[in-house]
Amino acid sequence: MSEGRALTTGALARRVGLFAFLEVAALAILGPVITWAGGYVIGATLSTFAAAALANAFAVRIWERGKLADIGLGWTGGSGKNLLWGLAGGAGAALATVLPPLAAGAAYFERDASLASGWGPVVFLTIVLLFGAVGEEMLFRGYGFQLLMGRLGAFATILPAGLIFGLAHGANLSFSPLGLVNTAGWGILLGYAFLRTGELWMPIGLHFGWNWVLPLFGVKLSGFTMGVTGYALRWRAGELWSGGEYGVEASLLTLPVLVLLFFYVQRAPVTRQHAFLLRNLPEA
Repeated sequence: MSEGRALTTGALARRVGLFAFLEVAALAILGPVITWAGGYVIGATLSTFAAAALANAFAVRIWERGKLADIGLGWTGGSGKNLLWGLAGGAGAALATVLPPLAAGAAYFERDASLASGWGPVVFLTIVLLFGAVGEEMLFRGYGFQLLMGRLGAFATILPAGLIFGLAHGANLSFSPLGLVNTAGWGILLGYAFLRTGELWMPIGLHFGWNWVLPLFGVKLSGFTMGVTGYALRWRAGELWSGGEYGVEASLLTLPVLVLLFFYVQRAPVTRQHAFLLRNLPEA
């Protein structure tokens, strides 16, 4: 493999451009088909996963003579620990966002007969959100992201990629400027988690842990209602605190939690892996 920093600007543009084209083309083809077969939520998550897997596998094979696992999905002795630290951080961040307003009486639970409940919805939600988290991490922090990081440097890649991650959610229901700020902050955090570990397992854990816990508390997730307990979280506070119809990802409450989560990722005793495309980067 020719290492990231040795690539010319033209070669870098060709590789990242082909990767982006493959992602867009696969999403355009698979998205409508999977949505038609399984509905909007399944279509959004599974089409993202399938398109990202295909684009990454094809790009890393063509350009690097590698395999899909080489984008940070290989499993080593430290991968399980990194995944668990990610899961704990994501779930803990969700609890830190929801529990204080509940304790303060700014929010409360209300039975909602329109929402699903039971083990079936929980299992379904778990599978869908897992595919969604893995798919989005491959999409936004996979081959193209890692190649740019190896050539341009860590934060010259992480910051704009985080903004793109936020903007990519702009089509979601009730998206707002504060939702953009928080979602872009999440994108930057997840990029930093990849930099710290050299693999995708900690970002996947953070992503999935956050996404999985919020619906358990009846909270909307990026504008989507995913009922699993039959209860919804109602707010006595205004939209700046509740996030409105978008959910707490558009809330002021998420901002300090994100800041704390950055320190968590920085201090977590993760195992540093040797990323296939980032072998020249120093440890973070």
